[in-house]
Amino acid sequence: MISYKSVAFNLFISLLLLSCNNQKDTNEDLNLKKTSQYTEADYDFLAIGNPEKLSAASKRALENNYHKNDVWFGAFRDHSIKGDIGYEKGVIRRDPTMVIQVDSLYYTWYTKSTGKTYGFGTGDPEKKVFPWDKSEIWYATSTDGWDWKEQGLAITFGPEGEYDDRSVFTPEILVHENKYYLVYQCIQAPYLNRSFNTVGMSVADSPNGPWKRLDAPILEAAKDGEWLGEEDSRFAVKKQGSFDSQKVHDPTLLFYKNKFYLYYKGERMGERRTCGGREIRWGVAIADKPEGPYTKSEYNPITHSGHEICVWKYKDGIAMVSSADGPERQTIQFAPDGINFEIKSYINWVPSAMGLVTTLDNDNHPTEALTWGLHHKTQIYPGESWLTGDNYLARFSFSKNRNTKAEFANKK
Repeated sequence: MISYKSVAFNLFISLLLLSCNNQKDTNEDLNLKKTSQYTEADYDFLAIGNPEKLSAASKRALENNYHKNDVWFGAFRDHSIKGDIGYEKGVIRRDPTMVIQVDSLYYTWYTKSTGKTYGFGTGDPEKKVFPWDKSEIWYATSTDGWDWKEQGLAITFGPEGEYDDRSVFTPEILVHENKYYLVYQCIQAPYLNRSFNTVGMSVADSPNGPWKRLDAPILEAAKDGEWLGEEDSRFAVKKQGSFDSQKVHDPTLLFYKNKFYLYYKGERMGERRTCGGREIRWGVAIADKPEGPYTKSEYNPITHSGHEICVWKYKDGIAMVSSADGPERQTIQFAPDGINFEIKSYINWVPSAMGLVTTLDNDNHPTEALTWGLHHKTQIYPGESWLTGDNYLARFSFSKNRNTKAEFANKK
């Protein structure tokens, strides 16, 4: 007599074998499809002799498009500049904006402060805690991008008790429909380890001002973590919260897809050290008008690396350089939708706080936007830390990979 259990078991085994065979066929079809999407030229570029026997490194090279992304590679170089905004002892000039051109003049804006930096814990709330503390935003002009003349103050502190009454710093510029928009970080007094910062905006009809400050910030930290204890320590938390729970830094505003994309760096309460250094991520907030209101993207954070924001429009997407911090630091990346970035190349050195030149033809080449621009450097004095050093502006250039434009055109 045949057992129902025996029949059921045999049926189960048969179905399982059929499923496995189907899965095997599916996997083989997928592998064949993956292999067939590559050409002999692709294998030759990567020096892969036998496509049927791929090492893990060769598989990564194919999957990550190393055979197509070579046009994104290159190297940065550093150059001194002339004029008023280079090294000056006792003066901080840092975080230059993008370089815009109005008539025959190049313009840039930057953080400026003077006075000794003491750090936290002095017991005196009036003492400067960072090089960018008690800072204002100044600007300079140049006819050739090499020799710069400081023109004066653009943005100063807000009224006492307001969101920007302690320091305004790390600016970025956007020109849109004959108006000039400066976005920048703001701190309200007193400046503590546990201070939450905001992003402010000022608007002008001319690059020379006058600038009208908005009454309220356009972006704020999430503030959704929870501090531990009463000590003024940003590392003692019960809950860290979102990637931008404490700080929204390095704002950069682009007009993209008929909306305003405000890219920014987020820092968490209780920031940890990770395998790639500091726990730094980027986000983006989007608005219909430059003054806002801005809505943070539901896809935030959009990176898990990077320090100062450096983004530019390329074709229909957004390209970026990730500088310091995180496992993907020192990379160039691209997002066809401005949000989902993929690594395109790796670079040995990235200038700090790059200000790109907005009049370059970015669509001419993936790295055309990096041809030249401004950045800041730090003069550290013997026996002292970077906190007490002086920042100053310099120029960078980028040497493209040796592929010709014709080669690039053939790869598209």
